Amino acid sequence: MQTQEQVKDMVRQKYAEIALQDKGTNASSCCGAGGCSTEVYTIMSEDYTALDGYNADADLGLGCGLPTQFAKIKKGDVVIDLGSGAGNDAFIARSETGETGKVIGIDFTPAMIERARQNNEVRGFNNVEFRQGDIENMPVTANTADVIVSNCVLNLVPNKDGVIKDIYRVLKPGGHFCISDIVLEGELPKQIKEAAEMYAGCVAGAIQKQVYLKLIEANGFKNITVQKNKAIIIPDDILSNYLSAAQITAFKQSGTFITSITVYAEKEAPKFPEGGLEGACCGSNCCN
Repeated sequence: MQTQEQVKDMVRQKYAEIALQDKGTNASSCCGAGGCSTEVYTIMSEDYTALDGYNADADLGLGCGLPTQFAKIKKGDVVIDLGSGAGNDAFIARSETGETGKVIGIDFTPAMIERARQNNEVRGFNNVEFRQGDIENMPVTANTADVIVSNCVLNLVPNKDGVIKDIYRVLKPGGHFCISDIVLEGELPKQIKEAAEMYAGCVAGAIQKQVYLKLIEANGFKNITVQKNKAIIIPDDILSNYLSAAQITAFKQSGTFITSITVYAEKEAPKFPEGGLEGACCGSNCCN
């Protein structure tokens, strides 16, 4: 059993390789960093190209949804993109928050940060920045973001509860997040759960859908909504790297579903008594 740090090192190495490739190469592999399928396989089957702010050279084909489409980003918002990769979702968010807003992309892979910064420099955006760091301990002060988005990243992090806690810390009161991710209903075969390539491919690190949603609720979020639910089908030629023909048949008949979901949730705004802020004063430690 790998430690959390070993898992993170493995993911960092895989995504450092991916950062040097183009979308076509990534889209023909189960994990982005190698051609392990003869079929074109990518979890990302959504079409970004019609969205404002889309930049083909920032799209590595690594997502599993369109979180910005459901994120209710307004002009002037501060938006944080977790696991920002080459900058695709960050640039789309920037088109919605406009010149008066700000977008911060966070990624823990140095090669991804470098590529995103190069993409940003070409565009000359002075209100988009990319910071290197872990998303369960973001290099961002508390109560900074109006909106947090993320696309197929939390499944790569061993400490998912830590990420959700830090999302709550960084969001402003009344802020919200919109995250696309991979979850499970049923159990994956042991051979898939222990495969490094399948972990980097956003499958082996996925947790149960209900556990995922309960983690969000347990960390204080309200109005939790699954905005989109999409089945993920892994082709047989990928499964055959880990399972025998009989095991593949058994897996398909097991009732296990791998699903991409897009989840929206809000950090509750503080409630003041009648009379507004004045009525909320309650002593020397409350307000001046």
